[in-house]
Amino acid sequence: MSEAVEYDVVVLGAGPAGENVVDRTRAAGLTTALVEAELVGGECSYWACVPSKALLRPALARADARRVPGLAGSVGGPLDASAVFAHRDYWTGSWKDDGQVDWVDSIGAHLYRGHGRLYGVRKVAVTSPEGEHHVLAARHAVVVATGTRAMVPEVPGLAGARPWTSREATSARQVPGRLLIVGGSVVAAEMATAWQALGSQVTLLVRGSGLLPRMEPFAGELVAEALREAGAVVRTDVSVEAVVRDGSTGPVQVVLEGGEILEGDELLMATGRSPHTEDIGLETVGLTPGGWIPVDESCRVEGHDWLYAVGDVNHRALLTHQGKYQGRIAGAAIAARAAGAELDTGRWGAHAATADTQALPQAVFTDPEAAAVGLTLAEAERAGHRVRAVDYDLGKVSGAGLYADGYRGRARMVVDLDREVLLGVTFVGPGAAELVHAATVAVAGEVPIDRLWHAVPSFPTISEIWLRLLETYRG
Repeated sequence: MSEAVEYDVVVLGAGPAGENVVDRTRAAGLTTALVEAELVGGECSYWACVPSKALLRPALARADARRVPGLAGSVGGPLDASAVFAHRDYWTGSWKDDGQVDWVDSIGAHLYRGHGRLYGVRKVAVTSPEGEHHVLAARHAVVVATGTRAMVPEVPGLAGARPWTSREATSARQVPGRLLIVGGSVVAAEMATAWQALGSQVTLLVRGSGLLPRMEPFAGELVAEALREAGAVVRTDVSVEAVVRDGSTGPVQVVLEGGEILEGDELLMATGRSPHTEDIGLETVGLTPGGWIPVDESCRVEGHDWLYAVGDVNHRALLTHQGKYQGRIAGAAIAARAAGAELDTGRWGAHAATADTQALPQAVFTDPEAAAVGLTLAEAERAGHRVRAVDYDLGKVSGAGLYADGYRGRARMVVDLDREVLLGVTFVGPGAAELVHAATVAVAGEVPIDRLWHAVPSFPTISEIWLRLLETYRG
């Protein structure tokens, strides 16, 4: 092992969360090294958020166009899959990270390509693809930002069946004739939407009672209804017992509980994420390999004044935008501590990641879109709040009717009756993802209902739903 090279900060993982740490620490004048085994930009840029939205956008645009008078008759044909794939490839840089590397260079950070592992206190060992070894020593902080990977359950025959995970689902270059999808959360719902639109016959197998279990129940119900209308098969309360696949290109069979057999050309396992921490040296600092890394509000690891963990790996909020937010918080906290400054860790302090637990927004790019922030009604009740759910048919808003004929959707706000502020808001409907940030401001800012009454939405926009919800609440 070579002699250690010193930096103020060493960041292990160059996904969005790690990049944001680097951006903040370099802006503060701290020397920073960034370690990455794959592509700079991480899972989101190449195998998750970006390629999935590139695949979904044509599907959603066509669905919207089919609901517009004067245009519907012009968009009846199938999507051009090759053009959709080319659009996706453009946004992933054809799985090359030259642009991201240029950004790292432009801010004066030092990139080390290779597998990085903690090497005791304040040290990271890096093995490059060529077999070179480096030891990086951090004067102030080491940040773990290695994210998660697709979790594939232990099902008999599954390993040999070469199932798709989210990576294959977002990077495939051929449209499978029949696609079986196991799972009911965001990846399953979005990929069912994309591949059904691209021409696959999709069968969605959900172990639970419905789709999108972490949102209000009506969100999953409306998405499932639309998928069925598009031609997909959505089955709930089913369990996969075994998988069979013979040969390298043959069909795949899924054996359900009870013995029923379903056949497809590809099988996507969208069954959750697990922390990418099994081989990063956690044991050298007294932590458990393969586990989530608990942190405090500044994203510092409990019991280690020099070690931080940001993004999915700390299990606070497995969403790209929240990982980036944590990266900004952690970077600012590292810089403040390095300068000997007092940290602002109050509820909304500059060095406290509180939004990832109190005002967490999420958008699901299905047709219809589903977007939410804060607590669902059930979550608020379980937390002991005295609440009221206010519901409204989104299709009855003038802006929605002008947006699309036959617009179907629903909105809900969960009101804390004691403080008269919003604890959560959910929108489901075409274009609903663009509504969620206004709701995030209302929830994060704890804007009183009386103040929201004076935030007048423009007419005729779908945002007029805010007026209808407030009118319904006031009675």
